Amino acid sequence: MRTEILADYEASHFLWDCDDGVASITLNRPDRKNPLTFDSYAELRDLFRALAYAEDVHAVVINGAGGNFSSGGDVHEIIGPLVDMDMVHLLRFTRMTGDLVKAMKACPQIVISAVDGVCAGAGAIIAMASDLRYGTPRAKTGFLFVRVGLAGCDMGACSILPRIIGQGRAAELLFSGRMMSAVEGERWGFFNELTDGDVLQLASERARTLVLGPTFAHGITKTMLNQEWNMGLEQAIEAEAQAQAICMQTEDFARAYRAFVAKGTPVFEGN
Repeated sequence: MRTEILADYEASHFLWDCDDGVASITLNRPDRKNPLTFDSYAELRDLFRALAYAEDVHAVVINGAGGNFSSGGDVHEIIGPLVDMDMVHLLRFTRMTGDLVKAMKACPQIVISAVDGVCAGAGAIIAMASDLRYGTPRAKTGFLFVRVGLAGCDMGACSILPRIIGQGRAAELLFSGRMMSAVEGERWGFFNELTDGDVLQLASERARTLVLGPTFAHGITKTMLNQEWNMGLEQAIEAEAQAQAICMQTEDFARAYRAFVAKGTPVFEGN
Protein backbone atom coordinates (compact mmCIF):
# COMPACT_ATOMS: atom_id res chain seq x y z
CA MET A 1 0.00 0.00 0.00
CA ARG A 2 1.37 3.40 -0.98
CA THR A 3 1.82 5.91 1.84
CA GLU A 4 3.61 9.25 1.95
CA ILE A 5 5.50 10.93 4.80
CA LEU A 6 5.28 14.62 3.95
CA ALA A 7 5.89 16.52 7.20
CA ASP A 8 9.56 16.90 6.20
CA TYR A 9 8.82 17.69 2.54
CA GLU A 10 11.31 20.17 1.05
CA ALA A 11 9.51 22.56 -1.29
CA SER A 12 11.29 24.26 -4.17
CA HIS A 13 8.87 27.01 -5.22
CA PHE A 14 7.09 27.97 -1.99
CA LEU A 15 7.57 27.51 1.74
CA TRP A 16 6.36 24.35 3.49
CA ASP A 17 6.11 23.69 7.20
CA CYS A 18 4.27 21.04 9.19
CA ASP A 19 3.56 20.88 12.90
CA ASP A 20 1.35 18.31 14.66
CA GLY A 21 -0.38 17.29 11.46
CA VAL A 22 -1.12 20.84 10.26
CA ALA A 23 0.89 21.83 7.18
CA SER A 24 1.43 25.38 5.99
CA ILE A 25 2.06 26.41 2.38
CA THR A 26 3.35 29.96 2.01
CA LEU A 27 3.45 31.50 -1.47
CA ASN A 28 6.71 33.38 -1.10
CA ARG A 29 7.41 36.03 -3.72
CA PRO A 30 6.27 39.04 -1.68
CA ASP A 31 8.03 41.63 -3.86
CA ARG A 32 5.55 40.77 -6.65
CA LYS A 33 2.53 39.82 -4.52
CA ASN A 34 3.29 36.10 -4.70
CA PRO A 35 2.53 35.27 -8.34
CA LEU A 36 2.47 31.70 -9.58
CA THR A 37 4.82 30.29 -12.23
CA PHE A 38 4.73 27.17 -14.39
CA ASP A 39 6.99 25.48 -11.82
CA SER A 40 5.01 26.49 -8.74
CA TYR A 41 1.74 25.38 -10.36
CA ALA A 42 3.26 21.98 -11.14
CA GLU A 43 4.80 21.55 -7.69
CA LEU A 44 1.54 22.46 -5.96
CA ARG A 45 -0.35 19.99 -8.16
CA ASP A 46 2.13 17.20 -7.41
CA LEU A 47 2.15 17.96 -3.69
CA PHE A 48 -1.64 17.86 -3.37
CA ARG A 49 -1.69 14.61 -5.33
CA ALA A 50 0.83 13.15 -2.88
CA LEU A 51 -1.23 14.39 0.08
CA ALA A 52 -3.92 11.89 -0.90
CA TYR A 53 -1.54 9.22 0.46
CA ALA A 54 0.00 11.15 3.37
CA GLU A 55 -0.37 9.65 6.81
CA ASP A 56 1.23 12.50 8.77
CA VAL A 57 -0.62 15.56 7.39
CA HIS A 58 -4.26 16.10 8.35
CA ALA A 59 -4.93 19.72 7.36
CA VAL A 60 -3.28 22.27 5.06
CA VAL A 61 -3.27 26.05 5.46
CA ILE A 62 -2.35 28.16 2.41
CA ASN A 63 -1.22 31.76 2.81
CA GLY A 64 0.94 34.38 1.13
CA ALA A 65 3.99 36.26 2.34
CA GLY A 66 4.28 40.02 2.76
CA GLY A 67 0.64 41.03 3.27
CA ASN A 68 -0.83 39.57 0.08
CA PHE A 69 -2.21 36.13 -0.80
CA SER A 70 -1.39 35.86 -4.51
CA SER A 71 -1.69 38.06 -7.58
CA GLY A 72 -2.25 35.01 -9.80
CA GLY A 73 -0.25 33.90 -12.82
CA ASP A 74 2.99 35.81 -13.27
CA VAL A 75 2.58 38.31 -16.14
CA HIS A 76 6.13 37.84 -17.43
CA GLU A 77 6.71 34.18 -16.59
CA ILE A 78 3.30 32.78 -17.58
CA ILE A 79 1.10 35.19 -19.53
CA GLY A 80 3.89 36.37 -21.84
CA PRO A 81 4.96 32.85 -22.86
CA LEU A 82 1.33 31.77 -23.34
CA VAL A 83 0.87 34.35 -26.10
CA ASP A 84 3.45 32.50 -28.21
CA MET A 85 2.28 28.92 -27.53
CA ASP A 86 0.42 26.71 -29.99
CA MET A 87 -2.86 25.01 -29.09
CA VAL A 88 -1.25 21.74 -27.99
CA HIS A 89 0.92 23.47 -25.38
CA LEU A 90 -1.83 25.88 -24.32
CA LEU A 91 -4.16 22.97 -23.60
CA ARG A 92 -1.38 21.18 -21.74
CA PHE A 93 -1.02 24.26 -19.51
CA THR A 94 -4.75 24.80 -18.87
CA ARG A 95 -5.20 21.13 -18.02
CA MET A 96 -2.25 21.30 -15.64
CA THR A 97 -3.75 24.27 -13.77
CA GLY A 98 -7.11 22.51 -13.58
CA ASP A 99 -5.35 19.44 -12.23
CA LEU A 100 -4.24 21.53 -9.25
CA VAL A 101 -7.87 22.24 -8.35
CA LYS A 102 -8.80 18.59 -8.84
CA ALA A 103 -5.92 17.52 -6.57
CA MET A 104 -6.97 20.00 -3.87
CA LYS A 105 -10.52 18.66 -4.00
CA ALA A 106 -9.44 15.01 -4.09
CA CYS A 107 -7.05 15.03 -1.13
CA PRO A 108 -8.71 14.01 2.17
CA GLN A 109 -7.15 16.84 4.18
CA ILE A 110 -9.18 19.94 4.94
CA VAL A 111 -7.59 22.76 2.95
CA ILE A 112 -7.86 26.26 4.42
CA SER A 113 -6.87 29.54 2.79
CA ALA A 114 -5.77 32.49 4.95
CA VAL A 115 -6.32 35.52 2.73
CA ASP A 116 -4.85 38.96 3.23
CA GLY A 117 -4.46 41.72 0.65
CA VAL A 118 -4.56 40.82 -3.02
CA CYS A 119 -6.12 37.47 -3.95
CA ALA A 120 -6.50 37.54 -7.72
CA GLY A 121 -6.67 35.33 -10.77
CA ALA A 122 -5.23 31.91 -10.03
CA GLY A 123 -4.75 33.06 -6.42
CA ALA A 124 -8.51 33.58 -6.16
CA ILE A 125 -9.01 30.12 -7.68
CA ILE A 126 -6.79 28.51 -5.03
CA ALA A 127 -8.79 30.23 -2.30
CA MET A 128 -12.04 29.20 -4.01
CA ALA A 129 -10.89 25.57 -4.28
CA SER A 130 -10.07 25.44 -0.56
CA ASP A 131 -12.57 23.92 1.82
CA LEU A 132 -12.57 26.90 4.20
CA ARG A 133 -11.50 30.51 3.76
CA TYR A 134 -10.58 33.14 6.36
CA GLY A 135 -9.77 36.72 5.47
CA THR A 136 -8.90 40.18 6.70
CA PRO A 137 -10.74 43.45 5.98
CA ARG A 138 -7.87 44.18 3.53
CA ALA A 139 -8.62 41.12 1.40
CA LYS A 140 -9.54 41.90 -2.21
CA THR A 141 -10.54 38.88 -4.29
CA GLY A 142 -10.80 39.08 -8.06
CA PHE A 143 -11.34 36.59 -10.86
CA LEU A 144 -9.52 38.78 -13.35
CA PHE A 145 -9.45 36.58 -16.44
CA VAL A 146 -11.70 38.87 -18.48
CA ARG A 147 -9.19 41.69 -17.97
CA VAL A 148 -6.63 39.82 -20.07
CA GLY A 149 -9.14 38.85 -22.75
CA LEU A 150 -10.01 35.42 -21.36
CA ALA A 151 -13.25 33.79 -20.25
CA GLY A 152 -14.19 33.59 -16.60
CA CYS A 153 -14.45 29.79 -16.90
CA ASP A 154 -10.96 29.06 -15.58
CA MET A 155 -9.90 26.14 -13.35
CA GLY A 156 -13.48 25.29 -12.40
CA ALA A 157 -14.63 28.81 -11.52
CA CYS A 158 -17.98 28.51 -13.33
CA SER A 159 -18.73 25.32 -11.41
CA ILE A 160 -17.38 26.01 -7.93
CA LEU A 161 -17.88 29.75 -7.39
CA PRO A 162 -21.69 29.74 -7.94
CA ARG A 163 -21.99 26.98 -5.35
CA ILE A 164 -20.23 29.19 -2.81
CA ILE A 165 -21.74 32.62 -3.44
CA GLY A 166 -24.68 31.99 -5.77
CA GLN A 167 -25.11 32.04 -9.54
CA GLY A 168 -25.91 35.74 -9.95
CA ARG A 169 -23.07 37.00 -7.79
CA ALA A 170 -20.60 34.63 -9.42
CA ALA A 171 -21.74 35.69 -12.89
CA GLU A 172 -21.24 39.37 -12.06
CA LEU A 173 -17.73 38.80 -10.72
CA LEU A 174 -16.70 36.59 -13.64
CA PHE A 175 -18.13 38.91 -16.30
CA SER A 176 -16.76 42.12 -14.77
CA GLY A 177 -13.43 40.94 -13.39
CA ARG A 178 -13.86 43.39 -10.52
CA MET A 179 -12.47 42.88 -7.04
CA MET A 180 -14.81 41.50 -4.38
CA SER A 181 -14.36 43.32 -1.09
CA ALA A 182 -13.79 41.44 2.13
CA VAL A 183 -17.17 42.58 3.45
CA GLU A 184 -18.91 41.26 0.32
CA GLY A 185 -16.93 38.05 0.56
CA GLU A 186 -18.02 37.40 4.13
CA ARG A 187 -21.64 38.43 3.51
CA TRP A 188 -21.89 36.21 0.43
CA GLY A 189 -20.29 33.18 2.11
CA PHE A 190 -16.94 33.20 0.32
CA PHE A 191 -15.17 33.88 3.61
CA ASN A 192 -16.11 31.83 6.64
CA GLU A 193 -14.82 34.58 8.90
CA LEU A 194 -12.93 37.88 8.82
CA THR A 195 -10.42 38.98 11.44
CA ASP A 196 -8.68 42.25 12.22
CA GLY A 197 -5.84 40.20 13.69
CA ASP A 198 -3.43 37.65 12.24
CA VAL A 199 -5.43 35.69 9.66
CA LEU A 200 -2.79 32.96 9.41
CA GLN A 201 -2.99 32.43 13.15
CA LEU A 202 -6.80 32.24 12.96
CA ALA A 203 -6.70 29.74 10.09
CA SER A 204 -4.06 27.65 11.85
CA GLU A 205 -6.11 27.58 15.06
CA ARG A 206 -9.16 26.42 13.11
CA ALA A 207 -7.04 23.76 11.43
CA ARG A 208 -5.65 22.48 14.73
CA THR A 209 -9.16 22.24 16.16
CA LEU A 210 -10.26 20.16 13.18
CA VAL A 211 -7.19 17.93 13.38
CA LEU A 212 -8.18 17.03 16.95
CA GLY A 213 -11.40 15.60 15.55
CA PRO A 214 -11.96 12.35 13.62
CA THR A 215 -9.78 13.12 10.61
CA PHE A 216 -10.78 10.00 8.67
CA ALA A 217 -14.42 11.03 9.02
CA HIS A 218 -13.55 14.60 7.99
CA GLY A 219 -12.08 13.18 4.80
CA ILE A 220 -15.31 11.29 4.14
CA THR A 221 -17.32 14.49 4.70
CA LYS A 222 -15.11 16.33 2.22
CA THR A 223 -15.53 13.56 -0.33
CA MET A 224 -19.30 13.63 0.01
CA LEU A 225 -19.47 17.42 -0.20
CA ASN A 226 -17.69 17.23 -3.55
CA GLN A 227 -19.26 14.09 -5.01
CA GLU A 228 -22.86 14.98 -4.16
CA TRP A 229 -22.77 17.95 -6.55
CA ASN A 230 -23.60 15.46 -9.31
CA MET A 231 -26.16 13.35 -7.43
CA GLY A 232 -29.88 13.45 -7.03
CA LEU A 233 -31.33 13.30 -3.54
CA GLU A 234 -31.91 9.54 -3.57
CA GLN A 235 -28.34 8.88 -4.78
CA ALA A 236 -26.96 11.26 -2.16
CA ILE A 237 -28.85 9.62 0.70
CA GLU A 238 -27.65 6.17 -0.35
CA ALA A 239 -24.06 7.40 -0.77
CA GLU A 240 -24.18 8.94 2.69
CA ALA A 241 -25.61 5.72 4.15
CA GLN A 242 -22.63 3.81 2.77
CA ALA A 243 -20.16 6.50 3.87
CA GLN A 244 -21.54 6.59 7.40
CA ALA A 245 -21.45 2.80 7.64
CA ILE A 246 -17.75 2.95 6.74
CA CYS A 247 -17.15 5.52 9.49
CA MET A 248 -19.00 3.31 11.98
CA GLN A 249 -16.31 0.68 11.46
CA THR A 250 -13.53 3.02 12.62
CA GLU A 251 -11.92 2.95 16.03
CA ASP A 252 -12.69 6.67 16.38
CA PHE A 253 -16.40 5.82 16.46
CA ALA A 254 -15.79 3.25 19.20
CA ARG A 255 -13.54 5.70 21.06
CA ALA A 256 -16.30 8.31 21.04
CA TYR A 257 -18.81 5.80 22.42
CA ARG A 258 -16.49 4.62 25.19
CA ALA A 259 -15.69 8.21 26.14
CA PHE A 260 -19.40 9.07 26.27
CA VAL A 261 -20.13 6.08 28.53
CA ALA A 262 -17.24 7.09 30.79
CA LYS A 263 -18.41 10.73 30.76
CA GLY A 264 -15.06 11.72 29.25
CA THR A 265 -13.76 13.41 26.11
CA PRO A 266 -12.79 11.20 23.16
CA VAL A 267 -9.23 11.35 21.87
CA PHE A 268 -9.49 10.72 18.15
CA GLU A 269 -6.63 9.09 16.23
CA GLY A 270 -7.91 9.24 12.67
CA ASN A 271 -8.58 5.52 12.25
